[in-house]
Amino acid sequence: MKKNIAIIMGGYSSEYQISLKSGNVVFETLDFSKYNAYRVHIFKDKWVYVDENDAEFPIDKNNFSVNINNESITFDCVFNAIHGSPGEDGFMQAYFELLGIPHSSCPMYQAAVTFNKRDCLSILKPYGIKTAESYYLNLGDAINENSIIEKVGLPCFVKANKAGSSFGVTKVHKKEDLQNAINIAFKEDDEIIIEQFLDGTEVSVGVITYKGETKVLPITEIVSENDFFDYEAKYLGKSQEITPARISEEQEEKVNIVAKKVYENLKMTGFSRSEYIFKDGDPHLLEVNTVPGLTKESILPQQAAEAGISLADLFDNAIQEALK
Repeated sequence: MKKNIAIIMGGYSSEYQISLKSGNVVFETLDFSKYNAYRVHIFKDKWVYVDENDAEFPIDKNNFSVNINNESITFDCVFNAIHGSPGEDGFMQAYFELLGIPHSSCPMYQAAVTFNKRDCLSILKPYGIKTAESYYLNLGDAINENSIIEKVGLPCFVKANKAGSSFGVTKVHKKEDLQNAINIAFKEDDEIIIEQFLDGTEVSVGVITYKGETKVLPITEIVSENDFFDYEAKYLGKSQEITPARISEEQEEKVNIVAKKVYENLKMTGFSRSEYIFKDGDPHLLEVNTVPGLTKESILPQQAAEAGISLADLFDNAIQEALK
């Protein structure tokens, strides 16, 4: 009997358009002989199932069901394609875990921790995971520009702490530009992280649970045409994403070990994509994404293809792992 799969997409953040693309790729790729796939849009003002004619049917939030032509449809599993809040920060995970509905992403706690860049880095540092020097600010804190620069140097990155896809990120070269960068970051989040600039090769490493085992995918090298790997570079073609990365065997081995350690120490499941920069030969962790982009141009699907895993297999495996 075919399983009913809800593919949730959209979300409450600036990333909703990318999420809709990811979710539609999942919808188009799933094996319809095995699954009944339902596109579910999650927005602040509505949760709706969207059919092939773009007709909308409200989701009953009490049990995550939908009534279609007087028939109540419930779901065997949820495929999470929401980047940012509420799909990547633990809220949807907690909701589905309370309802007892399997879902494709990591558990609630892991989602919440990894979405908070500074909490995630703080947890991993005692395990020997190297990171950039950083300085934290909450909205309303006194801002001492000299203290910030003394700790992280220039240039530095000012980032929204809980946001993805490089929203709210500015590379600051001069002290006089620091305040404006902080203002931009605070538009995305009430917590920000200011990080030392690491000058080295940037790589992205996908780690997934594949057929019951932790699997590190082939590494992607990021070469941005812009000053850093910003939104344009990620989604508007302003970067080269080279898989496999042009790094030495020693570097590859080091970053594979670190990426697997991060995934397993955090007790992750499902998809993850972590970003690293090599400094003095060692990978330094920037962040961990638990609902990475799943469009055909996205990094994780590129890496899976290099590993001989098709999109259909990648998505099917995620559902099968969730159903376990």
